[in-house]
Amino acid sequence: MLVDPRETASVAAVQTAPTAQRRLRLGDVLVQQGLIGAEQLEQALAQQKGTGKKLGRVLIDGGLITEEVLAHALARQLRVPVVNLKSFPLKSEVVRLLPESPARRHRALVLDDKGEHLLVGFVDPLDLFAYDELTKLLKRQIRIAVVPESQLAPVLDRHYRRTEEISGLAKALEKDIGDAVDFGELQASVGQEAAPVVKLLQSVFEDALQVGASDVHLEPQEAGLAIRSRIDGVLQTQTQADKRIAAALAQRLKLMAGLDISEKRLPQDGRFTLRLRERNVDVRLSTLPTQYGESVVMRLLGQGDTVRRLDTLGLPPDMLARLREILGRHSGMVLVTGPTGSGKTTTLYAALAELDAEQQKIITVEDPIEYRLPGLTQVQVNDKIELTFARVLRATLRQDPDVILVGEIRDPETAEIGLRAAITGHMVLSSLHTRDAAGTPFRLLDMGSAPYMVASSLQAVLAQRLLRMNCENCAEPHAASAQEAAWMEAFGGAGAGSERTLRGHGCSQCNGTGYTGRVGVYEMLEVDAALAHAITHADPAAFAALAREKMRGRTMAHRALDLVRMGRTSIAEAMRLASDLD
Repeated sequence: MLVDPRETASVAAVQTAPTAQRRLRLGDVLVQQGLIGAEQLEQALAQQKGTGKKLGRVLIDGGLITEEVLAHALARQLRVPVVNLKSFPLKSEVVRLLPESPARRHRALVLDDKGEHLLVGFVDPLDLFAYDELTKLLKRQIRIAVVPESQLAPVLDRHYRRTEEISGLAKALEKDIGDAVDFGELQASVGQEAAPVVKLLQSVFEDALQVGASDVHLEPQEAGLAIRSRIDGVLQTQTQADKRIAAALAQRLKLMAGLDISEKRLPQDGRFTLRLRERNVDVRLSTLPTQYGESVVMRLLGQGDTVRRLDTLGLPPDMLARLREILGRHSGMVLVTGPTGSGKTTTLYAALAELDAEQQKIITVEDPIEYRLPGLTQVQVNDKIELTFARVLRATLRQDPDVILVGEIRDPETAEIGLRAAITGHMVLSSLHTRDAAGTPFRLLDMGSAPYMVASSLQAVLAQRLLRMNCENCAEPHAASAQEAAWMEAFGGAGAGSERTLRGHGCSQCNGTGYTGRVGVYEMLEVDAALAHAITHADPAAFAALAREKMRGRTMAHRALDLVRMGRTSIAEAMRLASDLD
């Protein structure tokens, strides 16, 4: 079991690469401790020559030892501790005493600053070259600890986030460009993978992928170019660069998306696909002319991501059971609503995964196709050739479908065709941008749909939001303020404000935000006879009153309060969601 160095006898017992150990080799250490045999070592060394991998990795991949056994063997030999990076309280300012490049190259991490020395974790503490290099770089005495290799990579990604690399490439690009952009040279450089602009964009995308960003923003401003990523619904600044490089980045992205590089006066939209970390990523690109240059926003969509099941989304059991019953019907429309980035498509595909594609014809109409599923007929719209949602949907009805998924109802024509399909014996699933479940039917009426069509076809509306979760590493008990207590009591009854709640105070693992990851909160409105009657008569007041009664205690705000009580999110986050709804 990996241990925290604070639980060992004393940091003073940690050695500093003693001369007695200088001729030790990993294989000899493992053989001396009886963990592998001499013959196994010879076979591993032969395999190492053929693959070029580190000996430790060859032994682990071959099943001869585990990573934990290897770490403890090295620690015993050198009489140093093994550090569990999952629980060790790292500080970014201490980690960054060592620059990112040597940290990754030597597989090392500064764990703690003890004043008279630095505690440094090594994957391979027998690497004397790495020890000497880090001693020169840090200009401090070093004490050694052992860290597991599988734990090191995510820690480095979290603390460095390629900031040094991106800033360095941005500076290199500034030197290449100078005061003016030479469009001829930039066009000629397309395909030169070593060009700074290509390397910079690759680093930006790789950073966004490793931190789970949904969007990347390149924003030219008076003071410079801001590169920001949206993580868990909140924008975080990656770096600031000279605004002179903004034009080069925008032009390169336009070329990748097949857009007009000479047009800077009008907004443009495009898309392209990247291959990063063995994954295909669809990038939706939008440009907007601003005072200081073109602002570029990119939405990142992972191809081939695993489709989640409905029972993994966090739907309450009663809601899950009702939704499954509705999906089993042969006709009708089910709408999933919420703002951009609230997980509507994930929910729609989870609903499709509940259906039997073997016995049913399922067709999806999307822009773009976000998940590839076997057994489904999937169509991507293309406005440039007039392959619109409405046109594809009309053609889809002639393909004898049982279930139709429309990525989004964007216009009156698509809404009418979808409603007619639901009336005429098809199950239609789609999404719509509305604030909550109760407002959705009248949004369809605002788009020009006939009241009788909405009333007779709409089966249910599932509204959702994504709520940030407390960081498990830094969450601590939080005393509710008077305003927070009043809000909890308003939604949860008397005494709710006195309940114990948690809130993250911010740490290195959550980049100081107090939150890591998001969870869905939902509300569902089934359209029964009384609600259908209110829709038919276009009576929003009667409909709203009936909807409030049906969802009493089961709105998204109530679900958020349940998560607060469970300690999964903070009162402030739940109140933010409630204010959005109000």
